[in-house]
Amino acid sequence: MKKYFTTAFLLCFLSLAAAAQGTGADSLHFDRKVHDFGKIDTRDGAVSCTFTLSNDSSSTVNILSVNTTCSCTTAKWTRSDIPAGGSGTVEVTYSNDEGAQRFDKAIYVYLTGCVKPVVLHIRGTSFKGKKDKR
Repeated sequence: MKKYFTTAFLLCFLSLAAAAQGTGADSLHFDRKVHDFGKIDTRDGAVSCTFTLSNDSSSTVNILSVNTTCSCTTAKWTRSDIPAGGSGTVEVTYSNDEGAQRFDKAIYVYLTGCVKPVVLHIRGTSFKGKKDKR
């Protein structure tokens, strides 16, 4: 039994060491981590922005998944391999249907070779404009 645990521990340690030699978060860069929509009228509907990921490593990477903190925020991302020197995108859409308020939504991007997710933010202030008099 002791031999089993020693072997399991050794395999886990070697796996972590191999993963640490992968791409590394230092070689993956987003063009920005925060997008501020500023003031947006609720009558204008959903708003979107795109974050661009640059792969400056010598390995191919993938965006494994993207999670948002609210159902009012959705994301689409590059599903194919991102080669060394290539780039990928994460497109984020805020529904803008929660009424007049300030918002700051977090988006968690999980990448191969990175232990922790990259956290992106969208923020702004929604307001309800006055109706046009006709």
